[in-house]
Amino acid sequence: MSGYATTGAPGDDEMLFLPLGGAGEIGMNLNLYGHAGKWLMVDCGITFGDDTTPGIDVMMPDPAFIEERVDELAGLVLTHAHEDHLGAVQYLWRRLECPVYATPFTAALLRRKLVETDLHNTVPIHEIPLSGRFEVGPFELELVTLTHSIPEPNAVVVRTKAGTVMHTGDWKIDPDPLVGPTTDEARLIEIGEQGVLAMVCDSTNALAPGRSGSESDVRDNMIELVKSLEGGVAIACFASNVARMETAAKAAIAAGRQPALVGRSLWRMNEAARETGYLADLPPFLTDEEAARLPKEKVLFICTGSQGEPRAALSRIARDDHPFVDLGEGDTVIFSSREIPGNEMAIGRLQNDLAQKRVEIITARDADIHTSGHPNRDELADMYRWIRPRIAVPVHGETRHMMAHARLAQECQVPHGICGRNGTMVALKESGPEVVDEVYSGRLMLDGDRLLPMGHASLKHRRKMAYHGHAVVTVALDRKGRLVDDAQITVSGLLDGEGPDIDDLLDTAEETVERLGAGALKDDGQVREAVRRAVRKRLKALSGKYPPVDVHVIRV
Repeated sequence: MSGYATTGAPGDDEMLFLPLGGAGEIGMNLNLYGHAGKWLMVDCGITFGDDTTPGIDVMMPDPAFIEERVDELAGLVLTHAHEDHLGAVQYLWRRLECPVYATPFTAALLRRKLVETDLHNTVPIHEIPLSGRFEVGPFELELVTLTHSIPEPNAVVVRTKAGTVMHTGDWKIDPDPLVGPTTDEARLIEIGEQGVLAMVCDSTNALAPGRSGSESDVRDNMIELVKSLEGGVAIACFASNVARMETAAKAAIAAGRQPALVGRSLWRMNEAARETGYLADLPPFLTDEEAARLPKEKVLFICTGSQGEPRAALSRIARDDHPFVDLGEGDTVIFSSREIPGNEMAIGRLQNDLAQKRVEIITARDADIHTSGHPNRDELADMYRWIRPRIAVPVHGETRHMMAHARLAQECQVPHGICGRNGTMVALKESGPEVVDEVYSGRLMLDGDRLLPMGHASLKHRRKMAYHGHAVVTVALDRKGRLVDDAQITVSGLLDGEGPDIDDLLDTAEETVERLGAGALKDDGQVREAVRRAVRKRLKALSGKYPPVDVHVIRV
């Protein structure tokens, strides 16, 4: 029987699963399913840079594996419109050049993002209705409506001759999500009764007991909270949470305030939502400039920047750097969001800046004003009870989340389970999962306008400069290697630009050249290396740091 092991392509009787992003981490999701010579991609997302990636705001999976087999890629299906599921399409599509399938809201948001890379008239986007069925190559697909923290989240049922897989995407069970329909429990039960080989499932909250809570409860609490406040009020939330945006607006109206959007991503989300029929019963939002003409107690500012992003609206307000919005003593900022792991320091800095301005801060620790968009343990148990897969494949979580998820699936009587990592190719079989290959699964970083591998020398050099400073030395020599002018040096991030330490370094550079033999002096490479080593060693003695040192040799 031919298959991937012998031909390098999925066999007619094989169902392969290969995550290239989102397994062992939260974010940056990219999944591949292989069958009958073709691959199906589900989601193509990004993650964000941190203090360890200076100058890098956006990272994404390296699609090298499928890029080498692009003729076998049948299409890309997007489960929903969060950045960690569709944010890489605008950067990677030219490497893939495949059709894209999405529900109306997700398609509307994607089109707006594609404008940024001039692909809005190029990428073939096929809109699929909620609960739609369609075919992509040898894959028969069905969307099942779920609930999440953004409109139109979908599970994708992938049917092949080798078996049926339920790919949940991100989800929760919210009995009253406020925006969009509730989870299609009846259809999920029907699919489970038809037989499901494997379920590839969200692990984010696998350690959290109970249930995640409902948006309707958040709305009730938010309305009462805003009514109780005086002065200026701002609510920081995830821009993609359209239900929370609507909640903030309704809380404003109930308190006699007018809602205003502050932040470009909120406006983009508002446009996509209204275009596809959401937020229809709300009046238009004020712009920040319009809101600035009203007394603060008559406005509620809905802001981007709940995670402390330095260029987002709330950070600019906290730094007194926003052209229209100013908050101070007597005003309140409500953080209707959770702290994404890794953002704690940035959020702390933001909240300290607000506190310095005597702004009152209310977070989800102080009031019930946020609920997760992911399933807690009881919701996961419900899903396993409905779907009853033979194999549990936890994804979308760090290792501890995935392991807890796998143990829960075992408690739910799922016969088999596997916690694969990015790059682990698994054959999904009735007898259980089998690892058939380990493939490359790196990361790409968006560095300005360039996509570079995470191990690129520029990032390594940038990290060294960020932590150790940087020095550039220039020596001018004649053809025999004699110094024809004083050496020049620039030191950044370490020492003062002038003074005895700089003179010491210049002496070190010149003395090093003068000590070299005649043969070495004729070789620019040997001169550069000798000066580099000597100056770096002297910098260590002067500053305690080992900075990168670049040496330029000029022949006169």
